[in-house]
Amino acid sequence: MAASLFKWFTGPILCAVSALPLLGASGPVTAPAASACAPHPLYITVTEINHNPKDRILEVSCKMFTNDFESVLEKASGARVDLSATRDTSATNKLIGTYVERHLRLRVDGKAAALQFVGSEKEEDGTWSYFQVNDVAAVKRIDVTNDLLYDGFPQEINIMHVTVGGHRQSTRLDCPAATATFQF
Repeated sequence: MAASLFKWFTGPILCAVSALPLLGASGPVTAPAASACAPHPLYITVTEINHNPKDRILEVSCKMFTNDFESVLEKASGARVDLSATRDTSATNKLIGTYVERHLRLRVDGKAAALQFVGSEKEEDGTWSYFQVNDVAAVKRIDVTNDLLYDGFPQEINIMHVTVGGHRQSTRLDCPAATATFQF
């Protein structure tokens, strides 16, 4: 669902929205076509958290617009970041892991949960980053602090989907709101 929702937001609809007529001082004007739909009118991050009881882990995945993610990573590191480049994968992965761990914090049943970076991949206009939290046998409550990309985009919307025991809950956080609680 999150992947299809993100594709809906990053696909032709965003390109069409960016080409809609705008009202200028001398009447309607059309915004110039943006390459690869960037910049875009919506700033959305999708985070999915799934409890895997068999392996006793929380599987966490975050999808962000690649150009927005590169922008905040550049701001955080002071260096040029290209998430499409394969030559500096370890340095890029370190940046991704450090950034997400600072801006996505979890508490499981009242205990702080340490995210472990698993990897990342680019998909169309978005970049997925993957994490896990080890040794989570059962979950009754997850408290999330999620301010991903807020430091670069005050209009950012963070959509979160949490699934535990086959039950899925979702919420939306509009910057500056950054906390949510899920109870199962």
